[in-house]
Amino acid sequence: MKNIPTMKSIFVFGAVLVLPLALSASAHAQWAVYDAANHVQNVLTAARELQQVNQQAQSLLNEVTMLENQARNLASLPFSVLAPLEQSIAQTQQIVGQAQGLSYNLTSIDQAFTQTYPQALGSPTSAAQMTADAQTRWQNARGAYQDGLRVQTGAVQNLDATRSQIDSLVTSSQSATGALQAAQSGNQLTALQTRQLADLTAVITAMSRAQALEGARQVESEEQGRAQLANFLNYGAGYTPGTAQMFH
Repeated sequence: MKNIPTMKSIFVFGAVLVLPLALSASAHAQWAVYDAANHVQNVLTAARELQQVNQQAQSLLNEVTMLENQARNLASLPFSVLAPLEQSIAQTQQIVGQAQGLSYNLTSIDQAFTQTYPQALGSPTSAAQMTADAQTRWQNARGAYQDGLRVQTGAVQNLDATRSQIDSLVTSSQSATGALQAAQSGNQLTALQTRQLADLTAVITAMSRAQALEGARQVESEEQGRAQLANFLNYGAGYTPGTAQMFH
């Protein structure tokens, strides 16, 4: 009977030894298995995806920069000399259009040279007609010189405005942010040069007109002198002697 307690003690002791081992085996079965190759592959995949995101972001930044550059290239120049140029050219045209005497018209010129500047004066020509024609030619020459000086004055007055406009255009071109603004600055500078050439052309034309009319006056004065000499020498028939009766 004494062996029964001893057997119980052995059973309990064995159970105590076996139970931790069983629990340990059960807990070990629930642990996650670490796969190193799979972990490396996941890291590489994430790195590639991050690189793609960075490339897409850089592409978007490049597109934004391109759009900004296009916007700058399409921006118009805030300064324009078109209106002042048109005004100054209109003023020069007005001065030229106010030419005295002979106007810049082919029909008027042909008629004037037929009447006032004929190739040959008719004979006999009255002294009054010669005087009136000479006065008209002198007035035409004098008026042409005055017109030339007026055109010159207008061109000189445009110089101050041209200098101011050139300064403004150069300043605008230096601060141009795009191709369009730079091109517009260059075009407007060319327009200013064209206006100056137009003024110079008007001045040369006006002075050449004055010289031409003065030359025509001198040529016609020579022709008038010849006609006057012819009239003077054409005194009619010479003296014819005849009989005279003194008393009846």
